[in-house]
Amino acid sequence: MNDEQLLRYSRHILLDEIGIEGQQRLVNAKALVVGAGGLGSPAALYLAAAGLGHISLADGDQVDLTNLQRQILHTQERIGQPKACSGQVALAHINPEVQVEAINSRLAGEALAAQVADADVVLDCCDNFATRHAVNRECVRQRTPLVSGAAIRFAGQLAVFDSRHKDTPCYSCLFPEGDDVEEERCAVMGVFAPLTGIIGAMQAAEALKLIAGAGEVVLGRLWLLDGLSMEWRSVNFSKDPQCSVCA
Repeated sequence: MNDEQLLRYSRHILLDEIGIEGQQRLVNAKALVVGAGGLGSPAALYLAAAGLGHISLADGDQVDLTNLQRQILHTQERIGQPKACSGQVALAHINPEVQVEAINSRLAGEALAAQVADADVVLDCCDNFATRHAVNRECVRQRTPLVSGAAIRFAGQLAVFDSRHKDTPCYSCLFPEGDDVEEERCAVMGVFAPLTGIIGAMQAAEALKLIAGAGEVVLGRLWLLDGLSMEWRSVNFSKDPQCSVCA
């Protein structure tokens, strides 16, 4: 790192758990953020502010007026623009040193495989089970750590999956693909604006800890937040020996 970087990231470097070595790992790392909406906005902003060197931001939607209540990457002036491009502009204002790749499509197939292969960590900030399961399958196949978040109404959840560790569960162990699960969308159910900020920021925190090697991440635990009472619950879960993805 140069002198300006040492000054910019000095508050991280002062932390014994991160230090110069941990910050250098962040500067050298690449994250894939799947979704530039309510969760992806705070997650990507904190990754950029913290100096994570390369961020790929993937989203196939455009900025809409209804997004602005919670999707803090975007502004009224950028309504109609691709979310990934709008996010790229916002992240450049936060930290021009960070390289941001805007992917204006929903990742799938070979494109998803290539992005996961090139990433040190993946943040699942999307809003549908099909994409979540596709991302999980690729992360398991390539042994790439996955930080998953969700928020709807006043309920949030967070979990980390890391197939580099033997006998750790994957997303499909917790939410098996093909289960008859009703998809809940913000457009229909609503979502409390700060809730997406809380969960998205926590996703960034877990991703940064994974890369810097600081502390413990929430492997094998599902964190559940009730935003009305501001109470957290932690539920332990284990690898499913019958899991169709990681067994």
